[in-house]
Amino acid sequence: MNIKAYFPYLSILAALSLNACSGAKVKDEAGQEEYVPVKLLAVETGGDKRIIYTTGVFTTDDETVLSFKKGGIISRIYVKEGDAVKKGQLLATVNLTEIDAGAQQASLAFEKAERDYKRAYQLYKDSVATLEQMQNARTGMEVARQQLKAAGFNKHYSEIRANTNGYVLQRFANEGQMAGPGMPVLRINGAQTSSWILKAGVTDKQWSGIRQGDKAVVTLESLSGMRLPATVSAKSEGVNPSTGTFTVNLKIGSLQGNKLADGMFAKAEITPGKQTAQGWTIPFDALMDGSQNKGYVFISNDKKHAKKVEVTIGELRKDEVFITSGLEDASYVIVSGSAYLRDGSKIKVQN
Repeated sequence: MNIKAYFPYLSILAALSLNACSGAKVKDEAGQEEYVPVKLLAVETGGDKRIIYTTGVFTTDDETVLSFKKGGIISRIYVKEGDAVKKGQLLATVNLTEIDAGAQQASLAFEKAERDYKRAYQLYKDSVATLEQMQNARTGMEVARQQLKAAGFNKHYSEIRANTNGYVLQRFANEGQMAGPGMPVLRINGAQTSSWILKAGVTDKQWSGIRQGDKAVVTLESLSGMRLPATVSAKSEGVNPSTGTFTVNLKIGSLQGNKLADGMFAKAEITPGKQTAQGWTIPFDALMDGSQNKGYVFISNDKKHAKKVEVTIGELRKDEVFITSGLEDASYVIVSGSAYLRDGSKIKVQN
């Protein structure tokens, strides 16, 4: 929140209050002294442990983008967006002509290298071939064996299979399309077995006060405002460059029989377990005019006289102000009647 933007309005409101009202001072029962009726709030030092309000979208903790290890022409894609999949289910394949040819070449090369080694070994036993010749033949055989294993590995990953029970969230390619190595083809999640999490964005100041395990409540407007308990399961260690915010993951405790969808929007209320700053929270009406991050409030230590003090504003909110300094020696803050006070004015506490 931009604190500076509020101060012109604070000054105007204070001036209007002073001009619009008169006769705020009244005399006591004996008709002698004039005093201003006020209401007080006891000053208590505490942490800035307020609820953090944010929004986010749902996803699962095992969302995966699937691709082919070796590129090729996509032969078949067996699923479409929204389909349910089972772990190990075949989802897509590429044309195997080139891959099979490479695997066959590797197999023939290994067979030849194996024959060469056996021949060199026999000649070495007969003292016809040298030790070096026999060792080189054995090395060539082992190189061919590893190339054959690599060809088999590439052939195995010329198809895409589901890594978990879930749903197809997105399909990036179509049959007949050229897919390069590692190019995204399908995006799936484990919604059938995994827990749902809400990825919410927070500011750097809010991020610093949130800890793993903090409690939260998630509200889904799409489910008639249903509120679900949640827990902070993780938080990012860097800012999201696309949004300029830090990410906090809220793990949903129980769906209460409801079904969610990836990307569904929700609101969240996070209760930080850590006190982010020491200070005082006072009603917005208690703050007088100010400049930049400074303002003025009236305090009282004897409940008989008002004293005007300067305070440092940590943050302005909807109905309250967080003060970081200036109230160290105050017992009470005057929250009603401040517009009629001057430094040293006599006061009378109203219930």
